[in-house]
Amino acid sequence: MATTTMAADVARSVVGPDGSVDCLLAPGIDPHSYRPTPRDADRLARADVVVASGLRLEGKLADLLGRLARRVPVVSIGEALPPERLLEAAAGIPDPHVWFDAGLWSLAPGVVAERLAEIEPAAAAGYRQRAGARAERLRAADDEARRRLEEVPRERRVLVTAHDAFRYFGRAYDVEVVGVQGTSTEAEAGLADINRLVELLVTKRIPAVFVETSISDRNVAALREGARARGHAVALGGRLFSDSLGAPGSGAETLEEALSANVAAIVAGLAGGAER
Repeated sequence: MATTTMAADVARSVVGPDGSVDCLLAPGIDPHSYRPTPRDADRLARADVVVASGLRLEGKLADLLGRLARRVPVVSIGEALPPERLLEAAAGIPDPHVWFDAGLWSLAPGVVAERLAEIEPAAAAGYRQRAGARAERLRAADDEARRRLEEVPRERRVLVTAHDAFRYFGRAYDVEVVGVQGTSTEAEAGLADINRLVELLVTKRIPAVFVETSISDRNVAALREGARARGHAVALGGRLFSDSLGAPGSGAETLEEALSANVAAIVAGLAGGAER
């Protein structure tokens, strides 16, 4: 059992034909605010292994996962990544949105494979082989994202989104990232935050802002309205996959696909090609 769509995507690629992976949170569900039900607790308790994104991305699930770890193996991907490569959301608190740095996330399959190999040594070779292949695909996606974003002039690479989920993305691909809300969607944006970002949009002549698939677009709409009132038309650059991968058939069911879709929207939006 995996908690988030990102964790499930990694787990499925490593497990392959040696097992099956269910995902607790459906595509489009915000893991920060999700409240587990008694049925969720039962599903997790009956799993052979639980794979979580970790770093408290699963805000209200985190305590349940902590208790569950006494009885069921829990692989928390974020906690196994090199701490020196993690960003802080606040003093001493790591930012959990690691997956959209595809180079960093390429370590995730190995984390899952090694834990599964401990649990089921007879299948270890298969886990490790598939993890290596998946890591290679993620590194290729990392290279492609960097190459595409270099098409946008450096001074126009300013990504304004609904919440601060893209700081790893910004660091990896040299994009300035500004979120209306903080790193958790549990934090509410105030009028001062909106006014500050409207000022940024107007003074830097930023051509587009972006909404996210897993959270409300209310604050982004307020930004566009505020900028329009100041005489600067801001386009809606597109809907980015942030705290969830896409639903089946969306073309964004894997991290590589979601990253590619996001990069295409960002390049088009910041190059001035989005609808106003």
